[in-house]
Order: sequence, then C-alpha cells, then structure tokens
Amino acid sequence: MTQIARTRDRSTPERRLQAERLLGAAALREAQALRFRVFSAEFDAKLQGAELGLDMDDYDGHCAHIGVRDLSSGRLVATTRLLDHHAARGLGGYYSEEEFRLDGLEGLEGAVLEIGRTCVDPAYRNGGTIAVLWSELAEVLNEGNYRYLMGCASIPMQDGGIQAEAIMQRLRERYLCTEHLRAQPRTPLPALDLPGNVIAELPPLLKAYMRLGAKICGEPCWDPDFQVADVFILLKRDELCPRYARHFKAAV
Repeated sequence: MTQIARTRDRSTPERRLQAERLLGAAALREAQALRFRVFSAEFDAKLQGAELGLDMDDYDGHCAHIGVRDLSSGRLVATTRLLDHHAARGLGGYYSEEEFRLDGLEGLEGAVLEIGRTCVDPAYRNGGTIAVLWSELAEVLNEGNYRYLMGCASIPMQDGGIQAEAIMQRLRERYLCTEHLRAQPRTPLPALDLPGNVIAELPPLLKAYMRLGAKICGEPCWDPDFQVADVFILLKRDELCPRYARHFKAAV
C-alpha cells in the first residue's frame, strides 16, 4: 500500500512525500539516475552506466525497487533496492557476498531480504524522508514474511580511513554481534592507529539501521569503486527496537 506523509523542518516548507513501488523500465532508470547523482557527487564513485548518467549493474533487473517521491515536484528523492532469497539463489548469491564471506547465512531460519543501493537526495535527508521509505519497506517485509533484513552500509574513506576507524570503534563496542552470522571482508581495511580522542558521526543511513535494532556482523570491507568502507548489517525482524518499530508497524 502506498504511503503518503507530510514532512516539514525549520529550513524547508511542508512537503508531501509518497512512498511507492518503482515498476517498469522508466521507473528503474529514474532510480538509477538518482543513484548516479548521489554516488558520483559524494563518493566520486566509478559507476557502470556513468556515460548514460546512471548507476546500474546486473543485479538491478532481479531486484524490487522502492522509492519516495515529492508530490509537489514529481521528483524521486529516495530509493533502495531489495533482493530476496529466491532471486539471489538464481543469481548464485547476494550482492553482499561479492564483498563478504557470510558464514552462517545458510543456517538462518526464515526468509531473508537484502537491501542495497539506498540513497536520498541531499535536500531531503531528514527523518521524515527515511520514515516514508521505511514504511514501504515494512510493507514488503510483511508481504514476503521476511524474518531477516541484511545489507551493507557505507562509510566514506576519502580521509584515508580515519572516520571509518573511529566509527568502527563505536560499533564494535555497542553493535557487534556474530551470533547469527559472521561477515568476513574479502578486502579488509588496512590497519590504522587512531588516537582515542577522535570522534566521528555515524552516516545517516548507518545510524538509521542501528536505531532500528540492526547489528554489525564483523569488520568492514574496502570498496575501491565507491571509495567507501562497507559495514555488513543484519536486522532480525523480531528484534526491532520498540521506539523505532512504528516505522515498520506493518511488518511486526
């Protein structure tokens, strides 16, 4: 079911945002164009399809795509893609498995949904936009009766890894869990000695996952194409944080 919400913060007028399933070739290209604008500008990423102004790969055609649209302008302002266990089996694996060896994946009890390529237009990066996107994700989780949500969240590496190491120090202390699955990076980050007083903010998407109750399952992987450190996250549906579960109320 499509979700519509009104959002407002101090710096922007009221917006009417609508969550939707992105169906068909035109909608997919719209999502790929938004991904290209965000990833190329923020990470200077090397993207397949860049000559067309798109971010595209072989997984896109096998994924479901959802997004958030500003009804005033008609613009797509957020998107993510979803790969379920059936499609992953046909592909020979999940996208995350290109970066991590996922020990324990086959032993997870219940259906698994992988989330990836999530991005939000910089002008719309607030809790309201993410909540609208999450509401549509909740519908998908509910319809497919998925028990686990997994994927990668990125930390920029343009500073040589200082931010990534500072963030990982926090994540290891509070959010590391390998009980259900252990993610071993295929390309680990180089070791970096960091003073104890270095503090870094979690990227918005990674912070959103942690607030929902997600755990990280190991050390990050270096992604040279995107110039980021990817952290593997796993969210067990019945362990959603009650404070934020309202965004997933349809799936709980």
